[in-house]
Amino acid sequence: NIVAIYDVVHSDGLDYIVMELIDGISLKEYLQKKGHLSWQETVFFAQQIARALEHAHSRGIIHQDIKPHNIMLLRDGTAKVTDFGIARLESNQETRVMQEAIGSVHYIAPEQAKGSPIDARADIYSLGVVMYEMLTGKLPFEGDSAVAIVMQHINSVPLMPSEIIPNIPKGMDDIVMHAMCPNVSKRYATAQELYNDLERIKQNPDAQFGYAQHDTRGDGALLDETRAISNQKHPTS
Repeated sequence: NIVAIYDVVHSDGLDYIVMELIDGISLKEYLQKKGHLSWQETVFFAQQIARALEHAHSRGIIHQDIKPHNIMLLRDGTAKVTDFGIARLESNQETRVMQEAIGSVHYIAPEQAKGSPIDARADIYSLGVVMYEMLTGKLPFEGDSAVAIVMQHINSVPLMPSEIIPNIPKGMDDIVMHAMCPNVSKRYATAQELYNDLERIKQNPDAQFGYAQHDTRGDGALLDETRAISNQKHPTS
């Protein structure tokens, strides 16, 4: 579920890569055509994306720009994750808010937007937003500026997908909101965990996961605390 790279070549002063040819459209284009997807189709695509992320993460690679524009759909329904343009090795803890990724702010994890150290769970957050958009045809947060959207990712509580589109199983609400939990330590730890929950709800649409009570926003988990500073001068020796 990752677009294949066949060769990397340097020739006549040019560097280029030879990639798999994808005969299909992006998930973003597919969503624009359909409006939103059924929860079953959302599970179908999300499991494939989760498999791709689990593979990349197992090699220490964080994509950092998961969004529908970077997921290609083949004619047979296979999903392929592409555009690892700003991916980096997890061992490299230098984080950047790339100018190229400013259009991705709707999908960015709060810790990534803040420039904090990130790990594979940042990609899981972004996949949560993608699932939200697949289910509802809407983004969880909108705003007039990148900063306004980022602050909503940290503090605001979006509507549950089932509040926008009826008949979405409550378990899907649980999965999506748990993937989008702003507190990194309470989010899915691995893409495999997310995949497993998607498999459970595929087998049993009435499955419940009980994540909601833990997935709170605006609890200060990601914000630097404001502290009173004493106005008393320290005695000098």
